[in-house]
This record gives sequence, structure tokens and C-alpha cells, in this order.
Amino acid sequence: MKKWKSLQKSEQIRFIIITSIILLLILMGSLAPIIFPGTLFANIIANSIGKFFNIVDFFSNNYVVVLESVTVVVFVWILNKILLLLVHVLTKKGSRSETIGNLLKSVLKYLSVLIAVFLILFAWGVQTPTLLAGAGILGLAVSFGAQSLIEDVISGLFIIFEKQFSIGDIIQIDNFRGIVREIGIRATKFEDLNGDIKIINNSDIRGAINTSSQLSLAICHISIGYGEDILKVEDIILKNLENIKNAIPDIVEGPVYKGVDSLGDSSVVIRVQARTHELKKYQVARDLNKEMKLLFDKYHIQIPFPQLVIHQEKNSSE
Repeated sequence: MKKWKSLQKSEQIRFIIITSIILLLILMGSLAPIIFPGTLFANIIANSIGKFFNIVDFFSNNYVVVLESVTVVVFVWILNKILLLLVHVLTKKGSRSETIGNLLKSVLKYLSVLIAVFLILFAWGVQTPTLLAGAGILGLAVSFGAQSLIEDVISGLFIIFEKQFSIGDIIQIDNFRGIVREIGIRATKFEDLNGDIKIINNSDIRGAINTSSQLSLAICHISIGYGEDILKVEDIILKNLENIKNAIPDIVEGPVYKGVDSLGDSSVVIRVQARTHELKKYQVARDLNKEMKLLFDKYHIQIPFPQLVIHQEKNSSE
């Protein structure tokens, strides 16, 4: 319904016209000999359109095979649903199990369609040697014409069984960073920080960095003036680390005072860091900045800011 509303009015009219013409041809080919028996019009329709759209004769001559084909489709569909449910139950715990489950679901989906096609063709009289020969030719054509597809499938299997990453992990690929949402047999879906979904072929995933395999660092660099007593500042920070941790519940390990990071032009830069989950490291870094600013304000520790000093020369007459 949404797709229909998204179409333009001209496209909707074109679709209605084409559908009406097809339905009219089917009705004429099927019902003309019944509605106009023995007439010239019925003979013309039977010898032209009726050869392709005579649904009545088609079902009357092949109803057994049609019923068998429908039975095959229903049976394979039910079997596929049962197997998918079984896979879901067995692989619902843990990100790795969920990843393997999604892969098995993809394999079952394609395998079910393939089995249904083979059974239906066999029901219509196509012999098994012919089917196997056709499958061999198709496989040969796929091997030459779809090498990238085969490469994607093999790469996907290596990603899963080598435990490179799982669903829910945060991956860095070149300049892209996102959460793994789905690992398919051909492609993997990632969600970036904006909520956009990026689909990458498995064979194109190279040099991926799994940033969520361990806890991530949240770093706070804060400056103090050269006139401050560095030993006094360090003592204040060390005594208040526990309070900072209590103020930031997302911190898993730390915070830890790491000492003087650098000596700037007009300030001494010190470093405080903590470990947290990858998704929360940027927010924890912001919270550390805030808590350190509040701490320095409380103990009147100066945080330098850029200043411009202008010297004006006096004239000789003055």
C-alpha cells in the first residue's frame, strides 16, 4: 500500500491499464469458447490468444500435476518455517550464536527454494538426469560469471568461523565506523552513529578493526597553569578519583591519573583516563571533562586560556 501511494499518478494509471489488458486477454482466452461456442470469434480467439491463456483447458488437462506442485510448495514452506524456528531456538543466546543462526537461516532459505524448484520440475516430467545436468551447467556458469558472489560467500564463512566479529560488535573499516546488525551469506549490514544502514559485501571487508572486543579508553586532557603546584594538583586528583567514578556510572574501570601528558606553550597538560564500553567512550570522555572542570573550580586550580598581550612603543618625543 505504501509503495502504491509513493507512485506518481501517471505511473498508477499506466499500471492499471497494463493490468487490465492482461486480465482481459486471460479472460478472452479462457472464456471465449464457453461464452461464444461455435462462433467465428471463438475460433479466432482459440487459435490465437487461447493457445497461451486457455486456463480452463490447462487445468483440466494438468490438474493433478498442478495439485502436486502446490503440495510441494506448501510442504517445503512448512518445513522451512519449522527449521527456521528450530534454528532460532537453538541460536538465540549470545551474539556469536545469533550470527551463526542468521547464516543458517540464509542457507535454509536458498536451499528450500532450490529443493522446491527441483521437485516441481520433476513433477512436470523433467527427468532427474536432466535436472542434474542442468544444475551442473548452471553451477559452471555461476563459477565463471559470479566469482564475486562465491568470494562473498566464502569470506562470510571465514568471518563467522574465525570469530572476526559478531552481531552487536562495533567495527572500524577505513573511515567508516558502525555496529554490526546482520551478517548474511553474501553481505554484512552495519549501522553508523546516525542510524544509517551501510551494506558491505563480505569480500570487501578488509582490515576491519573490532573496537568492541575489549573495553575502550575514554581520555581527558586538561591543562593547568605553570604557576600551579603540580604535586598539590596531583594529590587533589588522586583523592577525588573515587568521587569522579561515582559521578559517572558508565565507567567500568578507573578513572586513573596518568601524569603529565605534555608541556605546552602556556600550560601543563595532564591526563586522566577511564575504560568503558565502546559505544559510551565519547560520552564518558565528555563527563570526565566536566568533572575535572568542577574539581578544579572547587579547589581554585587555574585552567589557562589564550591571552594576547600588546606592547605599545613610546615615541621618542614622549
